[in-house]
Amino acid sequence: MRLIFSVLLISLTSFAHADIDAKVEAALNADGRPEADMSRDRNRKPLETLTFFGLTDDMRVLELLPGGGWYTRVLAPVLAENGKLYVALGTGRVQERILTQPGFEKVEVIETNENTHRPEGARQYTMDEFDFGVRDLDMVLTFRNVHNFGEEGRMLMHRESFEALRSGGVYGVVDHTRRHMERDNNENRRRIDPVLVIQEVQAAGFEFVEFSDLHFRADDELEYEVGRRSVSGNTDRFTFLFRKP
Repeated sequence: MRLIFSVLLISLTSFAHADIDAKVEAALNADGRPEADMSRDRNRKPLETLTFFGLTDDMRVLELLPGGGWYTRVLAPVLAENGKLYVALGTGRVQERILTQPGFEKVEVIETNENTHRPEGARQYTMDEFDFGVRDLDMVLTFRNVHNFGEEGRMLMHRESFEALRSGGVYGVVDHTRRHMERDNNENRRRIDPVLVIQEVQAAGFEFVEFSDLHFRADDELEYEVGRRSVSGNTDRFTFLFRKP
């Protein structure tokens, strides 16, 4: 009986993975998806990344700082039928350019009282206190955003993500790698020390679960600004998975 149960569980897991793979692939190949987005698929590896984070189509997922909506265009159709996608913090562009389009009506914008700003003389942004106002989420994701904020802003984002998740919910973080303990300079301003990120996210209450080398790039010397032509599109990025106990 135990053997039969184990085989059934494995079969169901395999089916779920196949289903999510098909839905992500369909989103990546959807009509109307910008060619500029598609050109980045090989570098960003969205299917592999979302599989690593454990995405399933029935989750309640919050994407932080969606920017131009590259991942929003992938997540929204995957979650549209059985799950729910929320976006929060810096949502102006996706509200104007994506969420008004057919197929994205179910995405919910979480309006917070946050005020993202860069203090005079500071290199990085910060945020005023805020609350996402939702609870028991299954997953919070942020892609290449943590580096934009100073310690206060980063910790606020981590803590509020922790509060929004259910017990067992996961927090996925991808960002550009900086050399460990390297001081700020003009070339590393859009990179962040991965060890520091682990330390800070754990301080917010999370357990560190796993890392992936999906976005490891041996030929990124971690020396130049990520927007330079010699580096852009080929930066070394860390990919971390955390869990709320």
